[in-house]
Amino acid sequence: MSTLQPLQFYFMHFMPYPDVAPSRPQGQWVDIPNRRFDPKIGHKLYKEYIDELVLADRLGYDGLVVNEHHATFYSLMPSCSVIAGALALLTERAKICVFGTPIALTYPHRLAEEYAMLDVMSGGRLECAFPLGTGMEYWVNPINPSFARERFREGMDILMQAWTQPGPSRYDGEFYQYKYLNPFPLPYQKPHPKIYIVGSGTEETINYAAEKGFGYSQVFTPIAAQLKSFENYRATATKNGHVPDSESIIISAMAFVAETEEKAIEEGKEHILFYFKNLLKTDSHLNSPPGYLPVERLRKRLESGAIQETEVTWEGLTSVYRTVLGTPDQVAERIAFWCEQAQSSKIILHLHVGDMPHWKAVKNITLFAEEVIPRVRKLTSLALQVAAE
Repeated sequence: MSTLQPLQFYFMHFMPYPDVAPSRPQGQWVDIPNRRFDPKIGHKLYKEYIDELVLADRLGYDGLVVNEHHATFYSLMPSCSVIAGALALLTERAKICVFGTPIALTYPHRLAEEYAMLDVMSGGRLECAFPLGTGMEYWVNPINPSFARERFREGMDILMQAWTQPGPSRYDGEFYQYKYLNPFPLPYQKPHPKIYIVGSGTEETINYAAEKGFGYSQVFTPIAAQLKSFENYRATATKNGHVPDSESIIISAMAFVAETEEKAIEEGKEHILFYFKNLLKTDSHLNSPPGYLPVERLRKRLESGAIQETEVTWEGLTSVYRTVLGTPDQVAERIAFWCEQAQSSKIILHLHVGDMPHWKAVKNITLFAEEVIPRVRKLTSLALQVAAE
């Protein structure tokens, strides 16, 4: 732990709509009938979910993370900026991390304006993470996935120009042309909020983040693959003249805390399995639309058989992903180990998972804040003392 900066704990909410059909083998994305949405249930869920995020701010979490998905029961956030705007006014201290709108699916100048607005509204508490967007998003947005990465890079160039060059300025690209790139307002933080790139291990994405000096976060890939990606990221960043620190890497974990390990498993296990078996499940063709993956990576996936459907098991989840259920001591030790292993001082916690009821989420968020975070900080402090002797 001696090389880590002070740990930061971020609470992330997926805002799921858990009324799914278990008999639907192809999953809950893209073509699931939207007539199954009940606005009264949605209203109740929005109130509960925002209450949970506000609670996390009051309990002392360092950041709140919201993200964006479309045409899915996986998330009630087709616009993470809307939720972030509410949090900017309802919270006082936590960073607000938008994790985030896929810039290839929108107008980059508009996103620059929206995020600047959020940064000003929150008094400089915004952090931005930019994903390419899952393959499923490209089935419901009129953008050719074959050009997704080119549009992404160009969109990021426009956003950075909008934030760092005095306007109006001009931009002439392959996908966008601006005679007057002149966003108003500009970010509260100078030159701009902290930026991360979100990916799933694609070499192009890792290299892009490292070359630009942005932070990097990888989601839903096995721990071993993530650690290898982090090594590649740090090496490439250093090669390009950047100095990545432990804040440059974000890791994530699912956790449930209770009085005993047995109680934690009893109360938390079913909801985590529900998340992976139902909400996260997609058909392979929806996850990888034609042109979305680079040819070489698609070839590797086909050769490895990774594109085939596999049965989700609890043993598999807990052995390859960061998932921990237990007492405060057990959870704290595991979280501390994962941060040290990845050399990351910023960890995103998934404490409301799947179809977890509001009362359980409140219990989990509260116990983690009051019992786990102090223990992890103590472990960090002890490690620093040992390293200094």
